[in-house]
Amino acid sequence: MQREQLADFLRRRREAIRPAEVGLTGGPRRRTAGLRREEVAMLAGMSVDYVVRLEQGRSSQPSVQLLGALARALRLSDDERDHLFHLAGHRPPPADGTARLARAGLVRVLDLLGDAPALVLSDLGEILAQNRAAVLLTGDHTGFSGDRRYPVYRWFTEPAARATAPPEERDRHARELVADLRATAGRRSGDPAVTGLVERLRAASTDFRRLWDEHEVAVRRTDQKTLLHPRVGRLLMNCETLVTPDQGQQLLVLTPADAKTRERLELLRVLGTQEFPAGAPD
Repeated sequence: MQREQLADFLRRRREAIRPAEVGLTGGPRRRTAGLRREEVAMLAGMSVDYVVRLEQGRSSQPSVQLLGALARALRLSDDERDHLFHLAGHRPPPADGTARLARAGLVRVLDLLGDAPALVLSDLGEILAQNRAAVLLTGDHTGFSGDRRYPVYRWFTEPAARATAPPEERDRHARELVADLRATAGRRSGDPAVTGLVERLRAASTDFRRLWDEHEVAVRRTDQKTLLHPRVGRLLMNCETLVTPDQGQQLLVLTPADAKTRERLELLRVLGTQEFPAGAPD
């Protein structure tokens, strides 16, 4: 671990980012054009004290998870992210496969979308980054590990994952998940990350095995789905998926499909992330 170089790199990247780039208001009394340490801590989900110790070269070796959070908070490019990992004494995540971080450009788009729920996903569906509106809509899905990172795995192995969709749409949604995974498996033929996931799903779920054997293939780009939210009820959402040129990551943007959904999303933004009892009216 190169503490002094790591401290210098983090400090310079923090000072190079303008608050507006990460969705923050600059304000007239800022002494620097960059981010404050407490803002980096908030964006990365860590303590201000730890950010201070990192920038002063006094910290213990940060974990891979913390480095990933810092890379997202500081909007690092792929090259900058790899440099960060090297300075901290870790091997960078692979350039492709399922362990990637959200691309810096896509994360910047999340910030610019404001009140429109948006997510960055890997080609296996793992949610790599979400804006605040998406967290309010679906919860924070960036902290899962193992196979639970993949929505298709949770859908077929955890009943709670299916509770967000109305019963009449669950079969269609299941088929779409499997068909999308089929397309990824074809594109990444022989990739052990994909073949291993498929084999574990086949062993865990008879429903998945049945749908997989039907060999349906479809890449999800435009869709309309109903979400059952525990606080504001039924939401009809239009889903638009934008894919990077190498098809490795996707930007999913959700917009209300009718006036009632628009009103309920506005209510959700007012409620924020405070806890309320489950069972909101449908």
